Amino acid sequence: MNILKQAQRAKEASLKLAVLNTKTKNTALIAIAKALKRNSNAILQANKKDAEETKKSGLNDALIKRLMLDRHKISEMTEEARSVARLEDPAGRVLSQVELDKGLMLYQVACPIGVIGAIFESRPDAVVQISALCLKSGNSVILKGGSEAKNSNRILVEIISKAAEKNGIPKGAVQLIETREEVAEMLKLSDYISLIVPRGSGSFVKYVQEHTKIPVLGHSEGICHVYVDKYADMKKALDICFDAKCQYPAVCNAMETMLVHKDIAKRFLPLMIKKFRQAEVEIRGDEKTRKIVKGIKKAAEKDWKTEYNGLILSVKVVNDLNEAINHINRYGSRHTDAIATENMKNAEEFMDKVDSASVMWNASTRFADGFRYGKGAEVGISTAKIHARGPVGLEGLVIYKYKLVGKGQVVKDYIGRNARKFRHRIIKKLL
Repeated sequence: MNILKQAQRAKEASLKLAVLNTKTKNTALIAIAKALKRNSNAILQANKKDAEETKKSGLNDALIKRLMLDRHKISEMTEEARSVARLEDPAGRVLSQVELDKGLMLYQVACPIGVIGAIFESRPDAVVQISALCLKSGNSVILKGGSEAKNSNRILVEIISKAAEKNGIPKGAVQLIETREEVAEMLKLSDYISLIVPRGSGSFVKYVQEHTKIPVLGHSEGICHVYVDKYADMKKALDICFDAKCQYPAVCNAMETMLVHKDIAKRFLPLMIKKFRQAEVEIRGDEKTRKIVKGIKKAAEKDWKTEYNGLILSVKVVNDLNEAINHINRYGSRHTDAIATENMKNAEEFMDKVDSASVMWNASTRFADGFRYGKGAEVGISTAKIHARGPVGLEGLVIYKYKLVGKGQVVKDYIGRNARKFRHRIIKKLL
């Protein structure tokens, strides 16, 4: 089947999904979770095949780590599907209700976007996250995963679509494409595709934005920072920075640059860098850092702009809070940035002035995640300033329509010398 026919099927499915009741969607999500668990061995076998082929191809370690699945990851995927089922259905919610005049009521109602085109690299668990969120919010989805995960993606989409269709979800609601040529064609199908969600490098997101008329929910690099303030609690700062870098360095919410106030640097840096070296993290520091701790590679200008996705960290000593904020706003990617401090005033100033989708006080940047934020899962993380920002869950997959209910009113009665007056009385407002 070519991409045009797939898009047409997805569009047809989206119109049916948009009016599907919550119970049916939840039943399908629970069935998907059970099917994933039931087919664990087949999923792992397909993933093993991908991993073996990828290692032969010489793909970098960060992408290989994102690709790998195990029983724990499959358990997480099943829980994500179940957690999405437990969330409130965003479609059909009345966001506001305004009485324009007696007997003339205006409702603003949340509704699905339509067909989502989701493009991502390496991580096959994204198939489950994106599919679950799209189905719950009433959207159909066309998925394009990385070629390195083709076997994993195929079996996951097959399991999800079969379980969904057996439980009331229209055929064509979850589909897979596999080639770059299909992506190029999909980007032209603005009559059928409502939103493109690319997850990958900054250059890839930019390519998508430049080659389509379809709205793009862009998530590019994750150049995340932790700033260790002079009022930081030493133990908290050590734990936060280590977790932000080392808990899972191959993901977009891992710390790539650590900024340290000059007044705490001589006490903090030797302890922190020793801990990083034990975890085999390569440190690239500015001159002040290199004077405090010997044997550190000199950081170049490009290091402040780099998402390493691995065990490399840039370190800079700053004079004050403002220098830290200015550095982040200049070099960061507006993804996630954190401050370690016991000073409330400094923390609030940091969180107000840093221009990122997620800002954190005394917490690891690794918390920037749809599941951890209580969204069930995430379609992606948006660093753009549009209706959806940060980890995008169900609320980012609905828009709204206006429903006006009258009793025969016509506009001419509200125009001219003897015009009726509008009441514009707000009955309900959630926005």
